[in-house]
Amino acid sequence: MATQDKCCTILPYFRVSSEHIEAFKQLCERLVEKTNSEPKCLYYGFSFDGDQVHCREGYEDAEGVLTHFENVGSLLEEVLKIAEITRLEIHGPEAELAKLREPLSNLKPQFFTLKYGFRR
Repeated sequence: MATQDKCCTILPYFRVSSEHIEAFKQLCERLVEKTNSEPKCLYYGFSFDGDQVHCREGYEDAEGVLTHFENVGSLLEEVLKIAEITRLEIHGPEAELAKLREPLSNLKPQFFTLKYGFRR
């Protein structure tokens, strides 16, 4: 059974040196505050394990993802001055991923195509 779900998830993993972790956490607070206003954001948050950080985020569709990047672009630039993206995955149905491949190509994500499932 194919899915009709249009949800797109972004899974970035960052490495942050101990000397920058407090500054990174302050940026996380600002990112959460700014993202909270986005109507198509389903969830957003940061998880930590030592020097590794994961941002857990989901959006109703590709439009929500693109709006998010427009909204937090300047903060993301600040993040990338003190942290390295070690892995970036984007998951969603192909019709939505097709809208993201070109605009997000500079980040070099790995795209995973959703084939089966549901969302409530």
